Order: sequence, then structure tokens, then C-alpha cells
Amino acid sequence: MPKTRIEAFTDAVIAIVMTILVLELHEPNGSTWRAFTGVEHQFAIYLISFISLAVYWNNHHHLFNIVKKVDGWVLWANNLFILMMTLFPFATAWIGDYPVELAPQLLYGAIIFGTDLAYCLLGYTLVRVNGKNSPVGKLFAHYPKMRLTLILNVIALLAGWLIHPMSVLVVNALMLIMWFIPEKKIEHLSSNERK
Repeated sequence: MPKTRIEAFTDAVIAIVMTILVLELHEPNGSTWRAFTGVEHQFAIYLISFISLAVYWNNHHHLFNIVKKVDGWVLWANNLFILMMTLFPFATAWIGDYPVELAPQLLYGAIIFGTDLAYCLLGYTLVRVNGKNSPVGKLFAHYPKMRLTLILNVIALLAGWLIHPMSVLVVNALMLIMWFIPEKKIEHLSSNERK
């Protein structure tokens, strides 16, 4: 099964999700900077969500650079990954309207956790079909950044529940720094494959 179809489909869905995300962003009620101060939290959460989606797309793209084969299980794992990303506009709009409330923050954190878990599952289904000695197998054999991300997802949710709802957004925004530059190990594995 060619991997190009799954890449093209994922690219298209992420582009649509990003478009919906910006359509949910409403302009201020006025033409002054003072009017903007009433919606600055909506703009901030939009930026965090957009950057999150861009980070997922970048890492998905890099991951598929080292993949040779896909199968039906990979398609379903990728669809789960896409499903989680399509929930971003809904959660972003809710948290934009109620930035310091627990339920929107927990939902947003749960969606990020679900997306990260789906990405991890996608990786392991790719290992199954490509083999443990393949570049993707070598990547997921020791991938501490992925494990740390899942642990931080849980910490974000617990901190939001026990300390302050905004902790969810703060921890998840800080996690973006860790993923902003795609995994260097992938580039190394990819260059070794070409030799």
C-alpha cells in the first residue's frame, strides 16, 4: 500500500482543521486596542492551537520520511490521529470563551493527550509493518521525548485539576518548545537510509 495517499490525506485534513480554527476566531467589538483586550485570550489560544497543529504536521511529515510500508492498521491509527486533531477547533473555541474554567481546560488537555497518544500508536503500528530494524523501528525503540510528552500530558491534566485550570494550557504550551524542532534522530535515520 503506498504511503503517499495517507500523507496527502493527512495534509489535507490538517489544512482544513487550521482553516476552521481561524474561522472560529472572532474580531474585537471595536477598532481600538482597548477593544482587542477583550479577546486577547482567544487570540492567544488560537496561536497555541495553530502552533500545536503545525508541530503535529511537521513531525508527521518527518516520521513518514523514514517509512517504507503502510497497511490497514496504519491507516486506522492515522485516522485516530486525524480524529483527535479535528477536535482542536471545538476545544479552542470553548477555552477561548472560558479561559480559566476547569472543564474547557481539561477537555483541551485531554485532546492534546489523545492526539499525542494517537501519534505514539501510529508510530508503533508503523514499526509493526516496517520491522524493528527499520528506521521507524529504531526511532521508536528508544524515543524518550515521546514518553516524556505523555507523562507531561498527565501532569498537565492533574495540575489543572488540583492547582489551577490554566496549568493545563501552560504545561501544554511549554511542551510545544520541546517538539518545535522535529526529532533530529529522524533526520539522522533518514540520511542513513539514503546512503
